[in-house]
Formats: sequence, C-alpha cells, structure tokens
Amino acid sequence: MKKLHLFVIKSYIAPMAATFCITLFLLLMQFLWKYIDDLVGKGLEFTVIAELLIYTTAGLVPMALPLAILLASIMTFGNMGEYSELTALKSAGIPLHKIMMPLIILIIIISGSAFFFSNNVLPHANLKMRSLLYDIQQKRPELQIREGVFYNDIDGYSIKISERNYHTNMLYDVMIYDHTSEDGNKHVTVADSGLMRMTEDKSHLVTTLYNGHNYIEMEDMQSLGPDPTFPHRRDEFDEQVIIMDLSGFALERTDEDLFRQNYQMMNLSQLEYYRDSLYNHISRLADSYVTRMLRTNIIRHEPGYSGSTDPEKLGKREPFDIVAVEDTIPEYQKAGAYEHALTQARSARSQISSSRTSIDWNIRYMRRHEMEWQRKFTLSFACFIFFFIGAPLGAIIRKGGLGMPVVVSVLFFIFYYVIDVSAEKFIRENVILAFPGMWISSIILLPIGIFLTYKAVNDSSIMNIDTYINGVKKLFNMAVNNNKKEPELVGSSDENPFEDPSGENPSETLSGKNTSGTSYGENPPENSSGENPEARSGEDPPEDPSGENPPDNQ
Repeated sequence: MKKLHLFVIKSYIAPMAATFCITLFLLLMQFLWKYIDDLVGKGLEFTVIAELLIYTTAGLVPMALPLAILLASIMTFGNMGEYSELTALKSAGIPLHKIMMPLIILIIIISGSAFFFSNNVLPHANLKMRSLLYDIQQKRPELQIREGVFYNDIDGYSIKISERNYHTNMLYDVMIYDHTSEDGNKHVTVADSGLMRMTEDKSHLVTTLYNGHNYIEMEDMQSLGPDPTFPHRRDEFDEQVIIMDLSGFALERTDEDLFRQNYQMMNLSQLEYYRDSLYNHISRLADSYVTRMLRTNIIRHEPGYSGSTDPEKLGKREPFDIVAVEDTIPEYQKAGAYEHALTQARSARSQISSSRTSIDWNIRYMRRHEMEWQRKFTLSFACFIFFFIGAPLGAIIRKGGLGMPVVVSVLFFIFYYVIDVSAEKFIRENVILAFPGMWISSIILLPIGIFLTYKAVNDSSIMNIDTYINGVKKLFNMAVNNNKKEPELVGSSDENPFEDPSGENPSETLSGKNTSGTSYGENPPENSSGENPEARSGEDPPEDPSGENPPDNQ
C-alpha cells in the first residue's frame, strides 16, 4: 500500500503544481490588464514592479488554489482511468476510497496551510500591495514632451516644442512659460533650439536653451492707481540654463499605517476586535438618535411626557388624542398650528433619514469585517469540497490531459464564483447575514461532491455519453410506437362489438366456425354434383408435414 500511496501522490503533485502556476499566471495577467494604465509611462524601476507582482500574486492565492485543486484532481484520476490504472487497482480488490485516502490526507494538510496563509500571510501581502499600488497611482507619468503640444506636468512650467530630433535629443522652436511666481503668463522664454537632461538622482531637469529671448512683464509700483502700467522687458541670450524641480515625479512611499484599518489587512483577532467595536458604535448611534428624537419639540410638548427615554415608560403613556387638542385651538390660530406641525414633521423625517443613512453605512462596514472573518474559513473548506468534486469526476469521465478536465473545472468554478459573488453582494446590502451568506456556495457544492463520490465508488456511468444517447433512443422509440394507431372496430358505440348480429354466442362462433360460418370440426361440404371441391380443381391435396401421404377416404 505504501507504493500505491506514493504513486497516487506523485501523480497528483505534478498536475497540482502546474495548474496552480498556470492559474496564478492568468489571474496576474488579469490584474495587469486592469491596472496597465497606472503602470505604463511612469519610469518605474524593475524592483518596484517585481515587488508589486510578488505581493499581488500572494493576494491571488485564495482564488487560484481551489481551482488548481479541482483541475488537478480531475486530471489525476482522469489519467488513471484513461490508462486503465483504476480498473487494475479495483480488480486487485482496492476500492476507490482507499485509492483516494493519501490525497485526502494531503488535501487536509493543504486546507490547514491555506487557513494559516489566509490568516497570517494574506493580510500582510494585501497591505504591502495596496500601499505600493496607491503610491504608483499617485506618481506622475515619466517626462515625455510631445511635438506641438503644451506639456504641463512639471509644476510651475508649461513647455511646447515644434520639432524633436530623437537621435541627438535636440529640441527646436522651444517656448517655456514660467508660472513659478503664480502671477500669470508674465514670464515667457522663446529659443531657437535647446537640450534637456535629467540629473543623476532624477530630481531636477536641466534645460539648456540657445539663441532666444526672455519676455518679462513687470508691474510699475509707482503707477498703482486706477490705471496701472506694466513695463515690458526683453532679454536676448545666446545660451541660457533653466533648472526645473522634478520632485513630484519620484515614487514616494506612503506610511503603511494609513492602510492598516482596512478589513482586508487584518487577521481573525483584529477582525473580531473591530467588529465588536463597530457593533457597539452602531448601538450608541441608535440610542443617541432615539434620545434626540424623543427630546425634540415633536414629543416633549406631548401631554404626559416627562422627558424620559426609557422604552418601558414611553410604552405606558396614555394615547394622545389629537382631535381633542385640535378643538381647543382657535380658528385664527389653526393655520399657523398646521404649518408648524408640518415643519416639525419634515424636520423629523429629515433627522430620521440622516440617522438611518449613517447607521446603514456603519452596518455595511461591519458586514465587510464579518465577511472577511468568514472568508478565512471558507477558503479552506472550498479546497476540501473541490477535491471531492474533482476526484470522482476524473474517475467517472476517465479523460486526462487539458481538454475535458479544463472545461468541467471552469464550469464548476464559474458556478461557485457566481454564487459567492452574489451572496457577498447581498451581505453588503444587509439583505442576509454574513455567516450563511459566505457559506452558501460551499453548502450548495457539498451535496454535489457527496453525490459524485457515491457514484464514482459504485462505478456509475453518469458521464458516459452513450448512456444518454441510448436513453434518448428508447424514449424516441416509445414515442413512435405510441403514435401508431390500432385498427378501429366498425359498429355502433351502443352495441357490443363482439356480439353477433344473428344473436348467436360469439364464443361459440369463434370456437366452432370459421369466418364463413362453417364448423372447423367438419369436412368441407360437397357441391351439388357430389364432388369434392379439391378433387374438382384437379389439384392434389396438401402433403402431410410428416412426409407421409394422408390416408385414403373411406
């Protein structure tokens, strides 16, 4: 049995590793496609990109691991069934559950490792990835000045060039607006050509201009009146150097503590702490809103109200008779009283709506913590369920490789993922609680895994296409046979179709006579001439089947 266990484990490890890497790669490509605009054109170093991809890969493990287990299980047992290895093992008296036993132990170890990863490694990886991605998104694009377009990404400068030589990096017809003094377009530099280069630390851009002019508009301090004058100055130069600050282009790392309050960056103990804190905060908010409503003008002037907010005391108050109060108001004051009542009602509705919005937001935020807490366990359970779906399916379909297993795995995973995403949406909208919502997909797939395991152990052929084709053929033949009508008997519906019109008993007629009314037990009658009809026809009587001639008539 040890050799069998090692053989099964070795057969499973290679597909598991390959499918896990392929799944991670596909999910990582999806991430890059989503955030490609935030990464391209910013001059990021290779180490920064590699760090982001490593943390992102770790964050994608919860989605890739169950799919890899499902696909590897189908491939492993499909290959064993396709090459008759399962048949040989069962012929040797080894049942399927014993063949699966080493892999069951391996999946239990993987599920435990997945829980440890989800509780300890995943929060740290999410924290690093989110903070680094935020810093990359805030980083400005790399310096790329295009021809004929004003470039405004450098603080305090607006640059335009007419032509650029990419071999010598020489710029022609350069125009630079200097806005560093924040007083408008009062300082303009125009040059025939120029060169740009960045310092070694990439913190400054050094621009060398040739054969140009500086145009400066200066405010005349002596003529500050209703009509101030602005003297104009023009400076010519053969060569001028402008140094521009590029500090905004550098990648600045944000303090990670700013992201630690997010629920995706917490482990179980932290999630429990914040969930309890949010629950207490919501309770205090609700109590304060109720107290505020009870102490407003709507209730505090009501007869019998003592200012208490105790629900028991509020429930013991006598009903308020608004009709009796309305009769006590003079006619000339009723219009003002109605208007005041409408104002108070609108104010109460506005307060209730604002309070409800605030409480609903806090409840949704608390639900996200509860979802993340449940997710730590559903990941491990999903790995276990997908194995008990994949292994029996592989034993039933008996097809290895990447054809049928990939199709079946993707269908099951899409089914699981759609249910999981829909349940999460209901939880965020506070339609259902987090505990049943996060486990709905697993609860639905669990009976499917049990059913497939039962069918695989009993060598069922539920995935054999010939079984369904034969069943369809049988149904088709039955439908064709039912459409064939039996011959109808002619006669009145009130009469018995088997009753002879002459009044004779039908049983006697059928037992003793032929269709012409002649008795079966008698010799055929002779004709009027006394001759036998057969003798008259000139034909010999039929021979006896035994080969002997019939006896002569006496």
